[in-house]
Amino acid sequence: MIKGRLVGLLSHAKKYIVYNVLWQWISLLAQMMAVFTIADLLEQVLFSAVDAGRFQRALAVLAAAIVIRFVCERMASRASCMASVDVKRILREKIYEKLLKLGAAYRDQVSTSEVVQVCAEGVEQLETYFGRYLPQLFYSLLAPLTLFAVLAFVNLKASIVLLICVPLIPISIVVVQKIAKKLLSKYWGIYTELGDSFLENLQGLTTLKIYQADEQKAEEMDEESQRFRQITMKVLTMQLNSTSVMDIVAYGGAAIGMIVAASEFLKGNLDFSGTLVIILLASEFFIPLRLLGSFFHIAMNGMAASDKIFRLLDLPEPETGGETLPKENLDIRFSDVHFSYEENREILKGVSLKLPAGSFVSLVGESGCGKSTIAGLLAGKNRGYSGGITIGGKNISDVREANLMKNVTLIRHNSYLFKGTVEENLKMAKPDATEKEMKAVLEKVNLLSFLETQGGLKTLLLEKAGNFSGGQCQRLALARALLHDSPVYIFDEATSNIDAESEELIMEVIRELAKTKTVLLISHRLSNVVGSDRIYMLADGEICQQGTHEELMEENGPYRHLFESQKALEQYGRNALRMDEERVVDDSAGMGKAVSV
Repeated sequence: MIKGRLVGLLSHAKKYIVYNVLWQWISLLAQMMAVFTIADLLEQVLFSAVDAGRFQRALAVLAAAIVIRFVCERMASRASCMASVDVKRILREKIYEKLLKLGAAYRDQVSTSEVVQVCAEGVEQLETYFGRYLPQLFYSLLAPLTLFAVLAFVNLKASIVLLICVPLIPISIVVVQKIAKKLLSKYWGIYTELGDSFLENLQGLTTLKIYQADEQKAEEMDEESQRFRQITMKVLTMQLNSTSVMDIVAYGGAAIGMIVAASEFLKGNLDFSGTLVIILLASEFFIPLRLLGSFFHIAMNGMAASDKIFRLLDLPEPETGGETLPKENLDIRFSDVHFSYEENREILKGVSLKLPAGSFVSLVGESGCGKSTIAGLLAGKNRGYSGGITIGGKNISDVREANLMKNVTLIRHNSYLFKGTVEENLKMAKPDATEKEMKAVLEKVNLLSFLETQGGLKTLLLEKAGNFSGGQCQRLALARALLHDSPVYIFDEATSNIDAESEELIMEVIRELAKTKTVLLISHRLSNVVGSDRIYMLADGEICQQGTHEELMEENGPYRHLFESQKALEQYGRNALRMDEERVVDDSAGMGKAVSV
């Protein structure tokens, strides 16, 4: 059971497999030498006299055999370990490189949980496949042939019988493989589905608690776990049954060989030492194949895992060019751009817009109109569009992804902050940033004074910066973006879901940034886009209005209606807040009078 593509992919591990087989073979030769010595010595003891010199030579040979076997077993284990290390490193590097090639949109083709599973458990299964199964497979072929070549000189009949019985184990393995292949494929499918559900429910646990849907999801996971338990028990049952069959074949074959040897001895065709040698070595014909059978089920699991790994490695990669963007005049232009996530649901329907270099342009519109899709296209996240998107006169699909990322920075409302220190998160944008540069951007977003009361740049962040408030997280993400210092910035709802103070501070930074950079602002609050050089209003995937704030207000169209409705709603909220504050003051005054009376 050898998968050519897998062996070809991990060709570096081949030499360790050869070393492993070689050391096991030398160990077998040492064992045979010890057995012949013991048999000869016993024959001398039982049927003739043994002098001291002969006895000492026998002891020396046995001691040498023990030392050789010890060294060989250690070296074989070391070769197995080296093969395992090599396999894990190469496979994880290949998967990582593939994810980089797939780009930010890899989740459109494969789930994160599946990637985690194949990188962790899937690769571990293949570690056993290369470190133990493949060396044992080749050694299992070599050992019986070596034993036959030697024992044929002792007694040909018994050796032939033993050799004929050996293939019965591989035959049983082949039969089991046909049954196990479908079962293990189903096992991995259910395992992946369970992992998907677990990860999704864990990530959305807070939402499930809010809507009291956690019990329902727990019941669904119980059902999935039950299905996984059932398929696991089927796999274990299959493994146990196949192991029993291989044991019967192995011990039965060895017993038949021993019986033939004993029969030859009784007929006088074989001396005592020869009989003893065949009896002691008969099991060695079958033990390597029996061990191979014990590794077989792990190998089958590894083969099933390799199918998933190759499915990931074979995913189509987005076409990326090799051009680089010019250093200046990065005008951005969309020309009749169409895009859809699903075949029958078009998101963008012929969008055309322009962002001159150094301009401050805003995209507005109701939720689902395609604003974030435009941001994703410009940042290289969304692929498969039709029409033209150019930056600095170059088609975005012809630009190297690394160069595009260097020149375009996307800041979303949920920008990811990693577990570690503030300094480590900032240096993702600029690895060689100095302490002065990092403190300068933190000062711009009004976060430096807070951090100095904590641990400064060494302040620790929990996973997803769980120990920071929403506003602090967004300001830190903005500081990291400023440190990146790219010519183009895209702010996709960067001020949503944060407090009013943080929102106003971030907008001040964006307005200041727009004086020197090209800025595309996507905002649900139209009051934030009033100062834009140009505003594009989207509706149902199309641009329905464009112009400055004043021009759009004069047109009395959807933009004005949305602006005025938001303004009225915000005014209502301020009035309600003021009335609540006045009521609290009146209540406090009333309580004060009551106390004085």
